[in-house]
Amino acid sequence: MTKTSTMLAAFAIGLLASTAAMAGDVRIMWYSDGVEGEVLKDLLGRFMKENPGINVILDNVSYSVVREQLPVQLEAGDGPDIARVTNLKALSQHWLDLRPLVADTAYWDKNFGGQADWMRPDGSNQISGFMTQITLTGGFANKTLFDQAGVAIPAKDATWDDWAKAAKQVAESQKVPFPMALDRSGHRLTGPNLSYGSNYIGPDGKPAPLDDGAKNFITKFVGWVTDGTMSKDVWVSAAGSTYRAGADDFINGQLVYYYSGSWQVPNFSTKIGSNFDWVATGSPCGSANCTGMPGGAGLVAIKYTKNPKEVAKVMDYLAREDIVKEFSERTLFLPAHKGVIEKGLDFKTDDEQAKAALNTFVSSTSSLSDLAQKLPGWYWSDTIYGALVTRVSQAAAGELKLDEAFSRIDADIAAKVKDSGL
Repeated sequence: MTKTSTMLAAFAIGLLASTAAMAGDVRIMWYSDGVEGEVLKDLLGRFMKENPGINVILDNVSYSVVREQLPVQLEAGDGPDIARVTNLKALSQHWLDLRPLVADTAYWDKNFGGQADWMRPDGSNQISGFMTQITLTGGFANKTLFDQAGVAIPAKDATWDDWAKAAKQVAESQKVPFPMALDRSGHRLTGPNLSYGSNYIGPDGKPAPLDDGAKNFITKFVGWVTDGTMSKDVWVSAAGSTYRAGADDFINGQLVYYYSGSWQVPNFSTKIGSNFDWVATGSPCGSANCTGMPGGAGLVAIKYTKNPKEVAKVMDYLAREDIVKEFSERTLFLPAHKGVIEKGLDFKTDDEQAKAALNTFVSSTSSLSDLAQKLPGWYWSDTIYGALVTRVSQAAAGELKLDEAFSRIDADIAAKVKDSGL
Protein backbone atom coordinates (compact mmCIF):
# COMPACT_ATOMS: atom_id res chain seq x y z
CA MET A 1 0.00 0.00 0.00
CA THR A 2 1.39 3.40 -0.94
CA LYS A 3 1.90 6.14 1.62
CA THR A 4 -0.89 8.14 -0.01
CA SER A 5 -3.37 5.25 0.07
CA THR A 6 -2.43 4.52 3.66
CA MET A 7 -3.19 8.11 4.60
CA LEU A 8 -6.50 7.99 2.71
CA ALA A 9 -7.48 4.76 4.45
CA ALA A 10 -6.68 6.26 7.83
CA PHE A 11 -8.68 9.34 6.94
CA ALA A 12 -11.67 7.21 5.89
CA ILE A 13 -11.55 5.25 9.13
CA GLY A 14 -11.46 8.53 11.02
CA LEU A 15 -14.55 9.72 9.21
CA LEU A 16 -16.39 6.50 10.00
CA ALA A 17 -15.60 6.72 13.69
CA SER A 18 -18.91 8.14 14.73
CA THR A 19 -18.39 9.31 18.29
CA ALA A 20 -17.46 12.97 18.27
CA ALA A 21 -13.98 13.27 19.71
CA MET A 22 -13.45 17.01 19.67
CA ALA A 23 -14.63 19.08 22.63
CA GLY A 24 -17.80 20.89 21.63
CA ASP A 25 -18.58 18.59 18.71
CA VAL A 26 -22.00 16.95 18.54
CA ARG A 27 -22.54 14.40 15.76
CA ILE A 28 -26.09 13.52 14.72
CA MET A 29 -26.98 10.41 12.69
CA TRP A 30 -30.09 11.33 10.72
CA TYR A 31 -32.20 9.73 7.99
CA SER A 32 -35.00 11.36 6.01
CA ASP A 33 -38.31 10.24 4.51
CA GLY A 34 -38.84 13.61 2.83
CA VAL A 35 -37.52 17.13 3.35
CA GLU A 36 -36.86 16.92 7.09
CA GLY A 37 -33.08 16.66 6.72
CA GLU A 38 -32.99 20.02 4.92
CA VAL A 39 -35.20 21.61 7.57
CA LEU A 40 -33.04 20.23 10.37
CA LYS A 41 -29.87 21.53 8.71
CA ASP A 42 -31.37 25.01 8.65
CA LEU A 43 -32.42 24.81 12.31
CA LEU A 44 -28.99 23.55 13.39
CA GLY A 45 -27.32 26.39 11.49
CA ARG A 46 -29.28 28.84 13.61
CA PHE A 47 -28.38 26.91 16.77
CA MET A 48 -24.68 27.15 16.01
CA LYS A 49 -24.94 30.91 15.51
CA GLU A 50 -26.57 31.16 18.95
CA ASN A 51 -24.02 28.74 20.45
CA PRO A 52 -20.67 29.35 18.71
CA GLY A 53 -18.82 26.98 21.04
CA ILE A 54 -20.79 23.95 19.83
CA ASN A 55 -20.18 22.45 16.38
CA VAL A 56 -23.03 20.19 15.24
CA ILE A 57 -22.16 17.69 12.50
CA LEU A 58 -25.18 16.29 10.65
CA ASP A 59 -24.62 12.87 9.05
CA ASN A 60 -27.44 12.18 6.60
CA VAL A 61 -27.62 8.41 6.06
CA SER A 62 -30.10 5.92 4.65
CA TYR A 63 -32.68 4.32 6.93
CA SER A 64 -30.98 0.94 6.43
CA VAL A 65 -27.79 2.35 7.99
CA VAL A 66 -29.72 3.34 11.11
CA ARG A 67 -31.47 -0.03 11.25
CA GLU A 68 -28.52 -2.28 10.51
CA GLN A 69 -25.26 -0.48 11.34
CA LEU A 70 -26.13 1.70 14.32
CA PRO A 71 -26.96 -1.27 16.61
CA VAL A 72 -23.54 -2.78 15.84
CA GLN A 73 -21.83 0.49 16.74
CA LEU A 74 -23.82 0.76 19.98
CA GLU A 75 -22.98 -2.78 21.07
CA ALA A 76 -19.32 -1.81 20.69
CA GLY A 77 -19.85 1.19 22.97
CA ASP A 78 -19.55 3.56 20.03
CA GLY A 79 -21.91 5.54 17.86
CA PRO A 80 -22.93 9.13 17.20
CA ASP A 81 -23.84 11.59 19.96
CA ILE A 82 -27.48 11.83 18.87
CA ALA A 83 -29.43 9.62 16.46
CA ARG A 84 -32.83 9.55 14.83
CA VAL A 85 -34.15 6.01 15.29
CA THR A 86 -37.34 3.97 15.22
CA ASN A 87 -36.02 0.96 17.15
CA LEU A 88 -36.49 2.88 20.37
CA LYS A 89 -37.30 0.38 23.10
CA ALA A 90 -35.07 -2.54 22.18
CA LEU A 91 -31.98 -0.30 22.09
CA SER A 92 -32.96 1.83 25.10
CA GLN A 93 -30.04 0.58 27.21
CA HIS A 94 -27.79 2.65 24.93
CA TRP A 95 -29.60 5.97 25.39
CA LEU A 96 -28.22 8.72 27.59
CA ASP A 97 -30.37 9.84 30.52
CA LEU A 98 -30.90 13.54 29.87
CA ARG A 99 -32.82 14.13 33.10
CA PRO A 100 -29.77 15.48 35.02
CA LEU A 101 -28.66 17.52 32.00
CA VAL A 102 -31.62 19.33 30.43
CA ALA A 103 -32.59 22.82 31.56
CA ASP A 104 -36.20 22.05 32.58
CA THR A 105 -37.27 18.46 33.28
CA ALA A 106 -40.88 19.52 33.99
CA TYR A 107 -41.10 20.92 30.43
CA TRP A 108 -39.91 17.61 28.97
CA ASP A 109 -42.26 15.54 31.14
CA LYS A 110 -45.27 17.72 30.34
CA ASN A 111 -44.78 17.95 26.60
CA PHE A 112 -43.13 14.64 25.69
CA GLY A 113 -44.23 12.40 28.55
CA GLY A 114 -46.89 10.61 26.51
CA GLN A 115 -44.26 8.74 24.48
CA ALA A 116 -41.36 8.83 26.96
CA ASP A 117 -41.79 5.17 27.84
CA TRP A 118 -41.35 4.20 24.18
CA MET A 119 -37.66 5.09 24.41
CA ARG A 120 -36.47 4.37 27.94
CA PRO A 121 -35.55 1.20 29.83
CA ASP A 122 -38.52 -0.44 31.54
CA GLY A 123 -39.09 0.79 35.05
CA SER A 124 -37.06 3.99 34.71
CA ASN A 125 -38.09 7.64 34.45
CA GLN A 126 -35.25 8.42 32.07
CA ILE A 127 -35.50 11.24 29.54
CA SER A 128 -33.88 9.68 26.48
CA GLY A 129 -35.02 12.17 23.87
CA PHE A 130 -38.24 13.06 22.08
CA MET A 131 -40.27 11.94 19.11
CA THR A 132 -39.51 14.00 16.01
CA GLN A 133 -42.95 13.03 14.83
CA ILE A 134 -45.83 10.71 15.59
CA THR A 135 -46.66 8.44 12.69
CA LEU A 136 -49.61 6.24 11.86
CA THR A 137 -49.85 3.53 9.25
CA GLY A 138 -52.56 3.81 6.65
CA GLY A 139 -53.38 3.56 2.99
CA PHE A 140 -53.13 5.82 -0.04
CA ALA A 141 -55.25 5.52 -3.16
CA ASN A 142 -54.49 6.89 -6.62
CA LYS A 143 -57.80 8.73 -7.02
CA THR A 144 -57.16 9.54 -10.67
CA LEU A 145 -56.86 5.85 -11.55
CA PHE A 146 -60.07 5.05 -9.64
CA ASP A 147 -61.91 7.87 -11.42
CA GLN A 148 -60.64 6.85 -14.85
CA ALA A 149 -61.66 3.24 -14.21
CA GLY A 150 -65.10 4.29 -13.00
CA VAL A 151 -64.59 2.37 -9.76
CA ALA A 152 -65.71 3.88 -6.46
CA ILE A 153 -63.05 4.26 -3.79
CA PRO A 154 -64.02 1.87 -0.95
CA ALA A 155 -65.70 3.45 2.06
CA LYS A 156 -64.07 4.20 5.40
CA ASP A 157 -65.22 0.85 6.88
CA ALA A 158 -64.10 -1.20 3.86
CA THR A 159 -62.22 -4.43 4.51
CA TRP A 160 -58.87 -5.56 3.17
CA ASP A 161 -60.81 -7.84 0.82
CA ASP A 162 -62.85 -4.87 -0.44
CA TRP A 163 -59.68 -2.94 -1.22
CA ALA A 164 -58.05 -5.91 -2.93
CA LYS A 165 -61.07 -6.42 -5.17
CA ALA A 166 -61.35 -2.72 -6.07
CA ALA A 167 -57.61 -2.20 -6.62
CA LYS A 168 -57.38 -5.24 -8.88
CA GLN A 169 -60.34 -4.01 -10.93
CA VAL A 170 -58.74 -0.57 -11.36
CA ALA A 171 -55.34 -2.02 -12.27
CA GLU A 172 -56.84 -4.26 -14.93
CA SER A 173 -58.90 -1.39 -16.36
CA GLN A 174 -56.03 1.11 -16.44
CA LYS A 175 -53.26 -1.35 -17.39
CA VAL A 176 -51.04 -0.53 -14.41
CA PRO A 177 -48.75 -3.28 -13.05
CA PHE A 178 -49.50 -3.20 -9.32
CA PRO A 179 -52.98 -3.24 -7.74
CA MET A 180 -51.63 -3.11 -4.16
CA ALA A 181 -48.36 -2.83 -2.23
CA LEU A 182 -47.46 -2.96 1.43
CA ASP A 183 -44.04 -1.88 2.69
CA ARG A 184 -41.56 -4.68 3.41
CA SER A 185 -41.84 -4.14 7.14
CA GLY A 186 -43.03 -6.15 10.12
CA HIS A 187 -44.46 -2.95 11.57
CA ARG A 188 -46.54 -2.50 8.41
CA LEU A 189 -47.81 -6.09 8.60
CA THR A 190 -48.76 -5.65 12.22
CA GLY A 191 -51.70 -3.27 11.72
CA PRO A 192 -53.52 -5.77 9.48
CA ASN A 193 -52.55 -8.65 11.78
CA LEU A 194 -54.11 -6.83 14.74
CA SER A 195 -57.17 -5.96 12.68
CA TYR A 196 -57.71 -9.72 12.26
CA GLY A 197 -57.53 -10.20 16.04
CA SER A 198 -53.86 -11.02 16.60
CA ASN A 199 -52.17 -10.45 19.97
CA TYR A 200 -48.38 -10.69 20.08
CA ILE A 201 -48.08 -10.34 23.86
CA GLY A 202 -48.27 -13.46 26.02
CA PRO A 203 -49.57 -13.63 29.62
CA ASP A 204 -45.99 -13.33 30.92
CA GLY A 205 -45.35 -10.18 28.90
CA LYS A 206 -43.09 -12.00 26.47
CA PRO A 207 -43.93 -12.87 22.85
CA ALA A 208 -46.77 -15.33 22.37
CA PRO A 209 -46.72 -17.93 19.57
CA LEU A 210 -48.18 -16.68 16.29
CA ASP A 211 -51.96 -16.90 16.63
CA ASP A 212 -54.83 -17.40 14.19
CA GLY A 213 -55.36 -13.66 13.69
CA ALA A 214 -51.83 -13.14 12.35
CA LYS A 215 -51.89 -16.41 10.41
CA ASN A 216 -55.16 -15.45 8.73
CA PHE A 217 -53.88 -12.14 7.39
CA ILE A 218 -50.45 -13.46 6.45
CA THR A 219 -52.11 -16.29 4.53
CA LYS A 220 -54.27 -13.76 2.72
CA PHE A 221 -51.27 -11.51 2.05
CA VAL A 222 -49.06 -14.26 0.62
CA GLY A 223 -51.98 -15.36 -1.55
CA TRP A 224 -52.24 -11.84 -2.94
CA VAL A 225 -48.53 -11.77 -3.69
CA THR A 226 -48.85 -15.10 -5.48
CA ASP A 227 -51.79 -14.06 -7.69
CA GLY A 228 -50.39 -10.59 -8.44
CA THR A 229 -52.84 -8.54 -6.40
CA MET A 230 -50.02 -7.44 -4.08
CA SER A 231 -46.71 -6.26 -5.52
CA LYS A 232 -44.18 -9.07 -5.33
CA ASP A 233 -41.25 -6.76 -6.09
CA VAL A 234 -41.40 -5.01 -2.71
CA TRP A 235 -41.18 -8.25 -0.72
CA VAL A 236 -38.82 -10.48 -2.70
CA SER A 237 -36.26 -7.90 -3.85
CA ALA A 238 -34.39 -7.87 -0.53
CA ALA A 239 -33.10 -10.41 1.97
CA GLY A 240 -33.48 -10.91 5.71
CA SER A 241 -35.31 -8.14 7.53
CA THR A 242 -34.18 -5.37 5.15
CA TYR A 243 -36.76 -2.62 4.81
CA ARG A 244 -38.14 -1.68 1.39
CA ALA A 245 -40.88 0.82 0.65
CA GLY A 246 -43.28 0.81 -2.28
CA ALA A 247 -43.43 4.61 -2.46
CA ASP A 248 -41.68 5.01 -5.82
CA ASP A 249 -44.25 2.83 -7.59
CA PHE A 250 -47.06 4.94 -6.15
CA ILE A 251 -45.30 8.21 -7.03
CA ASN A 252 -44.79 6.98 -10.60
CA GLY A 253 -48.49 6.15 -11.03
CA GLN A 254 -47.83 2.42 -11.28
CA LEU A 255 -49.69 1.46 -8.10
CA VAL A 256 -53.40 1.72 -7.30
CA TYR A 257 -53.39 1.27 -3.50
CA TYR A 258 -50.39 1.61 -1.22
CA TYR A 259 -50.31 0.75 2.50
CA SER A 260 -47.59 2.74 4.23
CA GLY A 261 -48.05 5.66 6.62
CA SER A 262 -48.35 9.33 7.43
CA TRP A 263 -44.62 9.98 6.91
CA GLN A 264 -45.19 9.61 3.16
CA VAL A 265 -47.41 12.71 2.96
CA PRO A 266 -44.59 15.26 2.48
CA ASN A 267 -42.84 12.86 0.12
CA PHE A 268 -45.96 12.54 -2.06
CA SER A 269 -46.70 16.25 -1.91
CA THR A 270 -43.21 17.05 -3.19
CA LYS A 271 -42.82 14.31 -5.78
CA ILE A 272 -46.33 13.76 -7.14
CA GLY A 273 -47.30 17.40 -7.36
CA SER A 274 -50.10 17.78 -9.90
CA ASN A 275 -49.33 14.56 -11.80
CA PHE A 276 -52.41 12.84 -10.37
CA ASP A 277 -54.89 13.09 -7.49
CA TRP A 278 -54.32 10.96 -4.41
CA VAL A 279 -56.05 10.49 -1.06
CA ALA A 280 -55.24 8.96 2.32
CA THR A 281 -57.74 6.29 3.30
CA GLY A 282 -57.09 5.23 6.88
CA SER A 283 -56.57 1.52 7.58
CA PRO A 284 -58.77 -1.19 6.03
CA CYS A 285 -60.79 -3.34 8.40
CA GLY A 286 -60.22 -6.95 9.35
CA SER A 287 -62.50 -9.30 11.24
CA ALA A 288 -61.73 -7.66 14.61
CA ASN A 289 -61.18 -3.93 13.99
CA CYS A 290 -59.77 -1.31 11.61
CA THR A 291 -56.60 -0.38 13.44
CA GLY A 292 -53.42 1.07 12.08
CA MET A 293 -50.12 1.12 13.95
CA PRO A 294 -48.76 4.20 15.69
CA GLY A 295 -45.07 4.87 15.86
CA GLY A 296 -42.60 7.44 14.79
CA ALA A 297 -38.96 8.36 14.87
CA GLY A 298 -37.31 9.47 18.07
CA LEU A 299 -34.30 11.73 18.43
CA VAL A 300 -32.26 10.14 21.22
CA ALA A 301 -29.00 10.97 22.96
CA ILE A 302 -26.36 8.22 23.00
CA LYS A 303 -24.78 7.49 26.38
CA TYR A 304 -21.32 6.88 24.88
CA THR A 305 -20.95 10.56 23.97
CA LYS A 306 -17.88 12.38 25.20
CA ASN A 307 -19.78 15.68 25.27
CA PRO A 308 -23.01 15.12 27.24
CA LYS A 309 -23.49 18.77 28.25
CA GLU A 310 -23.28 19.94 24.64
CA VAL A 311 -25.62 17.12 23.58
CA ALA A 312 -28.18 18.26 26.17
CA LYS A 313 -27.99 21.83 24.84
CA VAL A 314 -28.69 20.63 21.29
CA MET A 315 -31.57 18.47 22.50
CA ASP A 316 -33.04 21.32 24.57
CA TYR A 317 -32.93 23.55 21.50
CA LEU A 318 -34.54 21.05 19.13
CA ALA A 319 -37.22 20.26 21.74
CA ARG A 320 -38.18 23.91 22.18
CA GLU A 321 -41.84 24.60 21.44
CA ASP A 322 -41.17 27.14 18.70
CA ILE A 323 -38.59 24.88 17.05
CA VAL A 324 -40.84 21.80 17.19
CA LYS A 325 -43.70 23.84 15.72
CA GLU A 326 -41.56 25.16 12.88
CA PHE A 327 -40.05 21.74 12.17
CA SER A 328 -43.50 20.10 12.09
CA GLU A 329 -45.08 22.77 9.90
CA ARG A 330 -42.24 22.75 7.38
CA THR A 331 -41.92 18.94 7.21
CA LEU A 332 -45.69 18.24 7.30
CA PHE A 333 -45.16 15.91 10.26
CA LEU A 334 -47.55 15.26 13.12
CA PRO A 335 -45.75 16.49 16.26
CA ALA A 336 -45.48 14.68 19.59
CA HIS A 337 -45.18 17.95 21.58
CA LYS A 338 -48.31 18.36 23.73
CA GLY A 339 -48.21 22.16 23.72
CA VAL A 340 -47.80 22.38 19.95
CA ILE A 341 -50.68 19.98 19.38
CA GLU A 342 -52.98 21.92 21.72
CA LYS A 343 -52.24 25.25 20.04
CA GLY A 344 -52.55 23.86 16.51
CA LEU A 345 -50.35 24.03 13.44
CA ASP A 346 -50.31 25.85 10.13
CA PHE A 347 -48.74 23.35 7.77
CA LYS A 348 -46.55 25.13 5.23
CA THR A 349 -48.02 23.79 2.03
CA ASP A 350 -50.39 24.93 -0.70
CA ASP A 351 -51.12 21.28 -1.47
CA GLU A 352 -54.71 20.70 -0.40
CA GLN A 353 -54.27 16.97 -0.97
CA ALA A 354 -51.48 16.90 1.61
CA LYS A 355 -53.53 18.87 4.14
CA ALA A 356 -56.51 16.55 3.65
CA ALA A 357 -54.27 13.50 4.04
CA LEU A 358 -52.81 14.80 7.31
CA ASN A 359 -56.33 15.39 8.63
CA THR A 360 -57.30 11.85 7.65
CA PHE A 361 -54.41 10.46 9.66
CA VAL A 362 -55.30 12.63 12.65
CA SER A 363 -58.89 11.34 12.59
CA SER A 364 -57.66 7.75 12.17
CA THR A 365 -56.00 7.89 15.59
CA SER A 366 -59.48 7.40 17.08
CA SER A 367 -59.72 3.88 15.63
CA LEU A 368 -56.44 2.58 17.11
CA SER A 369 -56.81 -0.57 19.16
CA ASP A 370 -55.47 -0.69 22.72
CA LEU A 371 -52.86 -3.25 21.67
CA ALA A 372 -51.68 -1.07 18.77
CA GLN A 373 -51.04 1.76 21.21
CA LYS A 374 -49.14 -0.55 23.57
CA LEU A 375 -46.73 -2.11 21.07
CA PRO A 376 -44.42 0.91 20.48
CA GLY A 377 -43.36 0.72 24.15
CA TRP A 378 -43.11 -3.09 24.29
CA TYR A 379 -39.55 -4.41 24.42
CA TRP A 380 -40.11 -7.32 22.00
CA SER A 381 -41.88 -5.50 19.16
CA ASP A 382 -38.85 -5.21 16.90
CA THR A 383 -37.95 -8.86 17.50
CA ILE A 384 -41.34 -9.87 16.13
CA TYR A 385 -41.20 -7.39 13.26
CA GLY A 386 -37.84 -8.76 12.12
CA ALA A 387 -39.00 -12.38 12.22
CA LEU A 388 -42.18 -11.52 10.33
CA VAL A 389 -40.34 -9.78 7.48
CA THR A 390 -37.73 -12.50 7.03
CA ARG A 391 -40.09 -15.46 6.97
CA VAL A 392 -43.13 -13.90 5.27
CA SER A 393 -40.88 -12.71 2.43
CA GLN A 394 -39.57 -16.27 2.04
CA ALA A 395 -43.14 -17.54 1.86
CA ALA A 396 -44.02 -14.82 -0.65
CA ALA A 397 -41.04 -15.86 -2.78
CA GLY A 398 -42.12 -19.50 -2.66
CA GLU A 399 -39.06 -20.56 -0.65
CA LEU A 400 -41.14 -21.69 2.33
CA LYS A 401 -44.62 -23.13 2.69
CA LEU A 402 -46.85 -21.09 4.97
CA ASP A 403 -46.79 -23.65 7.80
CA GLU A 404 -42.99 -23.66 7.66
CA ALA A 405 -42.91 -19.87 7.72
CA PHE A 406 -45.18 -19.78 10.76
CA SER A 407 -43.10 -22.30 12.70
CA ARG A 408 -39.86 -20.50 11.81
CA ILE A 409 -41.28 -17.16 12.93
CA ASP A 410 -42.00 -18.70 16.34
CA ALA A 411 -38.56 -20.33 16.45
CA ASP A 412 -36.75 -17.12 15.47
CA ILE A 413 -38.53 -15.16 18.17
CA ALA A 414 -38.00 -17.87 20.82
CA ALA A 415 -34.28 -17.92 20.03
CA LYS A 416 -34.02 -14.14 20.45
CA VAL A 417 -35.83 -14.30 23.78
CA LYS A 418 -33.57 -17.11 25.00
CA ASP A 419 -30.39 -15.32 23.87
CA SER A 420 -31.45 -12.16 25.69
CA GLY A 421 -31.42 -13.90 29.04
CA LEU A 422 -34.53 -11.95 30.07
